[in-house]
Amino acid sequence: MTKENLKTKQEITWCPGCPNFMILESVKKAIGGLMDKGARQEDFAMVTDIGCHAKIYDYINISGIYGLHGRALTTALGITLGNPNLNVLAFMGDGANYSEGIAHFIHAGRYNANMTLIVHDNQSFSLTTGQNTPTSQQGYKSKAYPLGEFNFPMNPIKLALASGISFIARCNARDIKHTAEVLEKAIKHKGFSFVEIIQDCLIFNKESNSKDDLMYKIKDNSDIKIAEKVAEGWNYNDKKGKIVLGVIYHSAKPTLADKWPQLSELKKEKVGWKGK
Repeated sequence: MTKENLKTKQEITWCPGCPNFMILESVKKAIGGLMDKGARQEDFAMVTDIGCHAKIYDYINISGIYGLHGRALTTALGITLGNPNLNVLAFMGDGANYSEGIAHFIHAGRYNANMTLIVHDNQSFSLTTGQNTPTSQQGYKSKAYPLGEFNFPMNPIKLALASGISFIARCNARDIKHTAEVLEKAIKHKGFSFVEIIQDCLIFNKESNSKDDLMYKIKDNSDIKIAEKVAEGWNYNDKKGKIVLGVIYHSAKPTLADKWPQLSELKKEKVGWKGK
């Protein structure tokens, strides 16, 4: 029943069979699981930006706001500053987070605010008809790149490690149970959590789809050397290498609320600024 309370009456307008349906189910299972363990529905808030992924805002019954494209993390940070007691979730696509939002992503690791970023990565700007993103593989042709992508794709996991992000994970959208388990750990983590979910797009950049055979899971890891090694296993460029899934790296670091006495006081009193 807890998960049922997270449903909304909004019509779901994703393409039939889109992996976003599976991500939605995983998120509701994770939040529902935490609610079963004592969390309240009002303890959660969400921010999305613009894209197919962002429609998830309409399908989960928690408070939140639609943000600007690539700016969901800044809005999520604002909510966290306003009430550090909330579990804040930000949903972004690979295009938004790794292009327009890349500076916010890097600095989120430095600030280590207590919030969770969920990136839907299908290696294309699918809502706007399939333009290339920073994780698109070389050779991918789109309306924006009719000659094909010339540039080598970035590796967000390696960037996350270099940015000092304290919880880094990757999931397969099709594995609902595992994704829900990882998301629950991410939300419970004290600090900034980054979860990249690999998903297919049924319409655009279909050549990058069906990578399940390359995927393998690891146990929760706190050794940064191991994290750096497994992050090197796949470079987003082709269907070779090995794609690591699970909690790639986690560490205990002072959070933004720990560093600022004003926020620590709000945490202690379990109120936001409005309650002061």
